[in-house]
Parts: sequence; structure tokens; C-alpha cells
Amino acid sequence: MASEGLASRAIGRAVGCTTGTASKWRVRYAEKLFGGLDETGDRGAEPKYTAETGKRILALLDQPKPKGYARWSGPLLAAALGDVDVQYVWRFLRAQKIDLAGRKSWCESNDPEFAAKAADVVGLYMAPPENAIVICVDEKPSIQALERAQGYLKMPNGRALGGHSHDYKRNGTSTLFAAFEVATGKVTAAHKKRRRRIEFLDFMNDIIAAWPDTAIHVVLDNLNTHKPRNDRWLKLHPNVTFHFTPTRASWLNQVEIWFSILQAKSLCDESFTSVKQLRDHIDNFIDDYNANAKPFVWTKSEVHQKRLKARFADQ
Repeated sequence: MASEGLASRAIGRAVGCTTGTASKWRVRYAEKLFGGLDETGDRGAEPKYTAETGKRILALLDQPKPKGYARWSGPLLAAALGDVDVQYVWRFLRAQKIDLAGRKSWCESNDPEFAAKAADVVGLYMAPPENAIVICVDEKPSIQALERAQGYLKMPNGRALGGHSHDYKRNGTSTLFAAFEVATGKVTAAHKKRRRRIEFLDFMNDIIAAWPDTAIHVVLDNLNTHKPRNDRWLKLHPNVTFHFTPTRASWLNQVEIWFSILQAKSLCDESFTSVKQLRDHIDNFIDDYNANAKPFVWTKSEVHQKRLKARFADQ
């Protein structure tokens, strides 16, 4: 096309490339003929950073952090490497989908009987014994009766936000004992001053009184007030069986889900002038919750835990 007198722009439109691309190949042919069309020649400077640089960055992440720092950052990595620009460090981390600022917490069970205990608890949820009650029991300790100003803030853009003041007054604490009935989703609760074995057994006596002639299976975590000195109480109540979640796996207890609902819908950002007001507030929420209670749909078909790198567990 060039030999026929067409301009680079017309050639680009005809063959579907940019004007710059058409001009580049015309110039290369004009300078070196067919040799200019060979792409195996010099392609510019070698890249400054290679795959080995990436390996160095990843290896450094496994090393102890600089003294006084809680985590690695782009500038800290660049400073430790010495010959790598911080912009490349960030680009490399993004490409590897590594978020140094992101944070997750975990609870890894070290119970050697994890699978058996988890299967026992989940079995109660999925296939409860006939003519028996399955309840999940736990405590929410030291709920604070905080008194603080509340209201709405009108933002310059017209948006209204709910919130509370930074200042607050402490008016005492209360401990909530709760029993979540797996079949119905209803909650039985009691307020106590402390969280000892005596308060726990007193609460369990109330549960027994509610179902005096029924087999009761109780799901509990491994808190010391739940065991092992309760054997004598269990002998006096043969219709009650305790099932303990694996060590450091209280998330298998369904009442923990209900506690999160209580916190989000009833307690978060609320203001209380006394412990009595706090307790009445919780009781009102429980009454309303039980009026429309539904059981949780337990869909976890396989219970397992993720394995962490040894360096995470050690640190």
C-alpha cells in the first residue's frame, strides 16, 4: 500500500491498525528492508525487576517484622530489600492479591477429638432424639449499662445518620444466661450478677423445672463452670445430658448466633441509666423475639477447620 502511494493513516484504516503502527513498520522497512521486519532483535532494556525479586519479597514476608512494628508495609519491605522501589513492591503485592492492611481473626481448635465432638453436636441439630429437647446454653457476661447521649446527625449533603456521643457513664453490669431451643428457636433467659458454677446450676434448675419429665440434651462450651464438678448434679438429674463442643470451637453452639442477634438488634448503641433498665430492655426484646421465633436452618453438611501455616500459629 505504501508503494502505491497511500499515507500511513489510510493504511491504518485499511488494515485495522493505528496510524502509529503503520508508520513504525514503514520506517523500519525503509531503514533495513526485510531485516527491519524481524522482531527477534533488540527489544529495549532488560526489565529492572525479575521473578527473583518477587521471590525475595515473599520470603521477606515470612521473616520477623522490624522491631516496634506490628506488620509489614510497602515502605518497610522496600527499605528491607534496599534495591527495590516501593511502587514495584505494591504492584507485586496487588498482583499476588496480598493485602497487608487486611486483617482476619481465627480460632483454631487443638482438640484431638474435634471431629467426633463436632459430629455429636451437629447430629443433635440435624437429627434430634425423639421425645427429647435439645437446647444450647451459654452466658453473655458483663453486659454494660452505658448511659450516653443519642440522636441524629444531619450531614452537609443532607444525609441523616444515627449515633451517640463519645462520652458515657457506667451504671453497672449484668450477666445474661440464655438457653436456645433448637427445635423452635425460642429463648429462655435469666439475669445474674456473676458467672459462677452456682449461677449456672441455678439457671439449669429453672430449665429442668420447665421440662420436668422430658429428656434434655444440652449443648455447652468448655467453660470451667460447665464441667467437671457438675457430675453430682447430673446424677441427680438423669434426664439431662451435657454435650460439649470441641475445645475453642464454641461457634458450634447455636446460642452464640442468637447472642449476635441480641447485640446487633437490642444492645448496640442503646443507652441505659441503670442495670434494671438494661435487664428490662433485654426481657422486652426476648418476649418480642419469642413471639416470632424460628429455628435456625443448620446447613453445614461437613464440619472441618482450616489449617494455618505454622508461622501463624507460632506468632
